This record gives sequence, C-alpha cells and structure tokens, in this order.
Amino acid sequence: MTSGIEGKVVAITGASSGIGEATALLLAERGAKVVLAARRSDRIEALAARITGAGGEAVAVVTDVKRRADLSRLVATARERYGKLDVLVSNAGISPISALDDLRVEDWEAMVDVNIKGVLYGIAEALPVFREQGSGHFVHTLSTAGLRIVPTMSVYAGTKNAVRAISEGLRQEAGESLRVTTVSPGYTRTGLADSITDPDARSAIQDGMDKIAMPPDAIARAIVFAIEQPAGVDVGEIVVRPTAQS
Repeated sequence: MTSGIEGKVVAITGASSGIGEATALLLAERGAKVVLAARRSDRIEALAARITGAGGEAVAVVTDVKRRADLSRLVATARERYGKLDVLVSNAGISPISALDDLRVEDWEAMVDVNIKGVLYGIAEALPVFREQGSGHFVHTLSTAGLRIVPTMSVYAGTKNAVRAISEGLRQEAGESLRVTTVSPGYTRTGLADSITDPDARSAIQDGMDKIAMPPDAIARAIVFAIEQPAGVDVGEIVVRPTAQS
C-alpha cells in the first residue's frame, strides 16, 4: 500500500538546517519530491545531493522569504520540475529575542519581515496554484512561545501568533479542497538561537536547548503526519514539546 506521502511535491522554506532539513529528509525517504528553499545555497545543494544520492527526488532553490519574487520562483520551480505543488511548508523563521526596553527595533522588523511577511508571500504565490489544482496544503511552523508568553519573547511570540491568526482565517476561507496546518514546536535542537543578538537572551535559550531540546526529526514526524492524512482530513494544530518543558 502506498503512503499518503509518495509522489507528493513539497516545497520547504528554511530547509538548510534544523526542522526544515529533517522534514525534507523524512519526506524524501517516504517518496515525496522535495523542493528545498533557503538562503544558503551550499547547504541546500548538499542536501539535495544527499537525497538524490539515496534515490530520492529533490531540487534546491535559493530563497530569501523576505523577497516575494523568491517565493514566486520557488513555486514556479516546483511546477516546472514536477508539474504541480501539493504542499508548501513555511518553516523559515528567526528569533532575535530581547527585552522591549532594549529597543532593538531592527530585530523587531526582521522578525516581522521573515516570520510574518515571509509566510504571507508564500500564501500569495501558492494559493492561486492550489485553487487552480483544486488541492493543496499549507503547513506553517509556529512556536510554543506563542502559547505561553514570557519576557524577552513578546515580539517573536507576536509574529507567531499573527501567523496563527492568519492560518485560521486561511483555513476558514480555504473551502473543502485545501488544508492548513500549524505546528508549534517547543525547545528543539536547531540554529534558531544563532539569530539572537542579545547575548544574555541567547545564553538563556541555548542553556534551555542544551538541557531539554528535542531532535528536529520530532517535528518532522509531526509535519509528515499532517501531510499523509487522506485528502478530506485536515490536521489543524499540532503542539510538540519536550516532556520536560513547562
């Protein structure tokens, strides 16, 4: 019996490391054709080579989600190479967290540009394609930071909750043939802390990751679970956190 993954064409932003990389590997292993999107061309080209070397199908597309034209090229490449796009996993994200008193306004703007506008640009490019096909699936990576608001994370949590609201509105507008899933990871071993410019905040997050973080494939399995459901089944929200996380 074939899985609900085999033959699906899945584009993944933020695919160069962490959750995006793990998701690409698991999907390819299950027979999906993956379109890898990230800014670091060397990383996604190496990942594409690893997948194709193992007998899978993958193509790398250098993508900065802050640029709508890059998302347009990503979706176009999926269609040109594989004839369709079944799933867009909007996973790219940054978290330069800090206290609001620090007034790191450029960091705030960067989070809005990547975490919110990057997702919106993906919707703008994929939604007309999904409508034309009569099927399609949006998967948006959120965070447990949006579920439990704590100091230093207000803007980051705000961006994730903006996408939560957009995703729910999208789900309601999507109708019978499109699916929308949000996945909220807790502490996960990724490079997300690298984007934190405040040294104290970065140290605190890295300490939490070192102690209790899950491997990225824990989130990849959740994403694959949502994608592999039958067409009429929409998994709306998934929260995956380490059992040790409060």
